[in-house]
Amino acid sequence: MSNPQPPHPDILPPTPPPTNMKAWLYSSTSSGLEKNLELNPTARAPPAPQGSQVLIQVLSASLNPADYKVPELGLPARLYIGTPASPGMDICGRVVTTGPLARHFREGQLVFGSAATPIKFGSLAEYTLVTADQIAAVPEGVDVDSAAGVGIAGQTAFQSLEGYVRAGDKVLINGASGGCGTFEIQIAKQMGCRVTAICSTRNMELCLRLGADEVIDYTAEKDLVGVLAARGTVFDHILDHIGTPAEMYYQCHRFLKEDGVFVQVGASSMTTQAGRLTWPAFLGGGRRRYVVLMYKPVQRQLVQLGEWLQERVVKVQVDSLYEFEEVVKAFEKLRSGRARGKIVVHVGKDKGNNYEPFGIGM
Repeated sequence: MSNPQPPHPDILPPTPPPTNMKAWLYSSTSSGLEKNLELNPTARAPPAPQGSQVLIQVLSASLNPADYKVPELGLPARLYIGTPASPGMDICGRVVTTGPLARHFREGQLVFGSAATPIKFGSLAEYTLVTADQIAAVPEGVDVDSAAGVGIAGQTAFQSLEGYVRAGDKVLINGASGGCGTFEIQIAKQMGCRVTAICSTRNMELCLRLGADEVIDYTAEKDLVGVLAARGTVFDHILDHIGTPAEMYYQCHRFLKEDGVFVQVGASSMTTQAGRLTWPAFLGGGRRRYVVLMYKPVQRQLVQLGEWLQERVVKVQVDSLYEFEEVVKAFEKLRSGRARGKIVVHVGKDKGNNYEPFGIGM
């Protein structure tokens, strides 16, 4: 485990592009990605950026379930990503150099964001390569660890609400204490909604502290769906991160308004999702609109999240901090499903105006 990163200046002098780097690599995911990770001190660095690409020297990265779920899809993932590869999509770091279409980012500038999908040169390495539309400048006063935790979870939470809710709506979040759910509570409140959070006993205080108006302890309810149905059709929007109880969607017409939307944010299998999308109501299917949320980078949302962090009206709930050498332990924590918020990994150190990477000198 680790302590938070110290404050960072917004701009540092340019760093020469690397040829090698220290990186966590996998070539197989047999028995689980984390069992195949190896720390290579002289891995090949990303190529020089082209077009709108940006080469970033990583300070902190955070983990998401997709970091292991996508590589573990087998042959399609290996063909798409390539191997050996470094996992990780969320980043906060400094611009090393850019392609000709990304000159609006300055060398040495502190930026944050995420790749759209798992990539060959992921963020669990000293350097990563992303496109300019996937990152934004870190606002003054926002710490590196918090910025690293925004990426996928923050934008997914934003996308699960924007365009679906308006001020005064009642939002139900199943799995509210995870990396994405903790953002959803806060973003929904910024949008003027009333939030009911479903979580375990140990996470009730956390959800209330983040702004939930009400918390339901699922461990204390034998019939969670029945408890919700007893309230009548009071909710305008439902966000589900868990996928259980299995009947929640099929019975949601009892507590979700007729024009409401049930948004599945991960957790459910592709087979289950396909069935819910295609099975008609008259044959026992769901009676409310069902949406499977697919994350995509939206720079405008990233900028807004950065502003909210700067204003301290939204915070990144960091579950735990790990040093670069502890990546395997970080993935074990992620896979356990017990993280309350984001898992952040320190990849590089920044001291004053001199960047000091963990690995080899360039």
